[in-house]
Amino acid sequence: MTQVADWAGSNPIKENRSRLIGKAVDRYEGPLKVSGTAAYAHEVVPPSPPAYGVMVPSTIARGRILSVDLAAARAAPGVALAWSHFDVPEQAPRNVMLNFFQPLTTPAFEFDRVSYWGEQVAFVVADTLENATAAAALVKVDYEIEAPEVTFDPIGDEGEHPPGESDVQVGDFAAAFAAAPVRVDAVWRTPPQNHCTMEPCATTAWWEGDKLTVHASVQLVRKTQHGLAETLKIPPENVHLLTRYIGGGFGAKASWYEDLTLAALASREIGRPVKVAFTRQQMMHGTIHRPATRLHARLGATPDGKLTAMSLITQTHLGRVGNFVERGSNFSRPLYSAPNRLTGHRIFHLDLPVAGAMRAPGEGSGTLAFECAMDELAEKLGIDPLELRVINEPEVNPEDGRPFSSRQLTRCLREGAERFGWDKRVSVPGRVRDGRWTLGLGMATAIRGSSLLPAKASFTVDAEGVITVKQGMTDIGTGTYTVLGQIAAETMGVPLKSVRVEIGDSELPPAPGSGGQFGAATAGSACFEAGMNLRKAIVEIAVADPASPLYGGPSENVTFQDGIVAISNRSETIAELIRRNRPDGLTVEGEIKPAEDSGKWSTQTYGAHFVEVGIDTVTGEVRVRRMLGVFAAGRILNYKTARSQLTGGMIWGVGSALTEGNAFDPRYGSFINQDMAAYLVPVQADIGELDAIMLDEEDEKANPMGIKGVGELGISGAGAAVANAIYNACGVRVRDYPITPDKVLAGLMALGK
Repeated sequence: MTQVADWAGSNPIKENRSRLIGKAVDRYEGPLKVSGTAAYAHEVVPPSPPAYGVMVPSTIARGRILSVDLAAARAAPGVALAWSHFDVPEQAPRNVMLNFFQPLTTPAFEFDRVSYWGEQVAFVVADTLENATAAAALVKVDYEIEAPEVTFDPIGDEGEHPPGESDVQVGDFAAAFAAAPVRVDAVWRTPPQNHCTMEPCATTAWWEGDKLTVHASVQLVRKTQHGLAETLKIPPENVHLLTRYIGGGFGAKASWYEDLTLAALASREIGRPVKVAFTRQQMMHGTIHRPATRLHARLGATPDGKLTAMSLITQTHLGRVGNFVERGSNFSRPLYSAPNRLTGHRIFHLDLPVAGAMRAPGEGSGTLAFECAMDELAEKLGIDPLELRVINEPEVNPEDGRPFSSRQLTRCLREGAERFGWDKRVSVPGRVRDGRWTLGLGMATAIRGSSLLPAKASFTVDAEGVITVKQGMTDIGTGTYTVLGQIAAETMGVPLKSVRVEIGDSELPPAPGSGGQFGAATAGSACFEAGMNLRKAIVEIAVADPASPLYGGPSENVTFQDGIVAISNRSETIAELIRRNRPDGLTVEGEIKPAEDSGKWSTQTYGAHFVEVGIDTVTGEVRVRRMLGVFAAGRILNYKTARSQLTGGMIWGVGSALTEGNAFDPRYGSFINQDMAAYLVPVQADIGELDAIMLDEEDEKANPMGIKGVGELGISGAGAAVANAIYNACGVRVRDYPITPDKVLAGLMALGK
């Protein structure tokens, strides 16, 4: 990774003179969003009146398309075109997978075969959305139907290994587990989950000659631009992709879909802008989802709590197309010490929609089992669950021996316990009551990997001293606009109001986009480097300018503060300096890459969740009364947006534990819940007292700014803490999520309560 140059003196981010880094700054784009003037992809006003496209999904899960009758649709009022795979324009064939489990090319209507219920099979464009919707309803598709295989119900640990992957074993797990004096051997199941972003996937596209402009709701700018260009068989520079505002992503929009391809093709065909958006029902089937898992956890320990054997095997399903694997075992590898270890994954190909990354892929499912298994082991040992985790705290990564870049998990556990009142927990289940409610406390560990990807950014300073940040980054609601503005203002020593941020544009310096909890660290580090390079350029101008008070001064002594450059008591504003020397503005770029030695460190973020629940023993209802998370996630850039991300993840964890999940109808292969009326997520009344604490941490081995990320850490372990609290409240262990009232009541009746 790039290092700060010698001339720069002390690191401005470390000094944080303006106290902008970490400050709870309001969202940069907040006024636009609350006033309704932030134009999302489907709301962008094109240069001429648009037409509207509506996609027609399949009504079978497996089979072949024999015919598609578009005659009635084409004759309907206002219709401009209607397509199926028989007449869609030529596109590049689907090719190899890239990162984020997406082919580089994504042709629409590629085959005459249907791979899952809800796959797009036809498309209608008309002058209004209403006319397009009405015409789409007239499309008739005749299928050769085959019986779908959609049931995911493995019994043992059978299944294929993912391609190129085998189990990871350290020591002799089987022998150590068999010999362990105290053991846990249990299976947990998690259901499919849907992303349910507030904004559906949508596209507005138009052509000017051979150049395409497309506004899309996607998390990855450059990869989507290149993928669309390859699909259309045109040069990438002929595609200008913008994604200024995104109404939630959670991984769903790290993939891109037929709306993008079809809008571009249709716009070129009819010579006018075209808008296409998924309906809520189409979002449930036509975009990716978190697949179901079966998680087999086995732990062996000595009576003093030392783990001697640990194993987590994850089984999950894939569609017939796509190769995403829910790797629900990976997170467990660096978590606790155990000399004998076995982890791995198994896959089952089914006739289901394509699975994909969903907030904290792996951890979001795997911790729901593994952190509950740790609690079960603690009970068998007669050891406090928190102390069991501390006892098994490793000094280095137990899987490969690498040192940790930083690790404050024990501090998270201790500080959380003290703040939450963990010492008041009664270990025997069902002993604390509040009227008809029984109360319980639970906890769990949080862990999520941290990474740095290559990125660039540019900084421009104009004659008014305004700094403009440009980067092909995205903001999916996480606060990217805001934190990049804070980094720029602090690095350049200017007020926050003197910073402009432009992101979400394929013509800006490239960044990887949002996802995987790498966004802030990657985009922020590139911006920091750009800022340091701009400081250097300004210093060089100032000390070489005879008209500047800084002329001839030592470069290493130049300071930046409140929009002023100074050496001791000699100073002038940045604006004055630039007006004299660069009246048209000065632009520099910065770039970040992983350091050559970055692989020598094991780098994760950590946390500890604490939950109090109440259970109505008459109805089986579970209420989360209190929830606290304590996290160590590197340098926090904005307290407000970081806390929002963490608490949002914690709330999602409550949903994963108590309400959220979908199921497939085995007759048709379709999701049973297809809208937000039936797919249950937590609402305001479901969440009691909620707080997230962030520990001070700067992980300089992670990147120059010491950032790690928080976007996916909050959900990791949160649901397990709820499940553990439920057991403490009433003695019922439910291993089939979500833990609904009927399952709680069944458990209570089995206990004779």
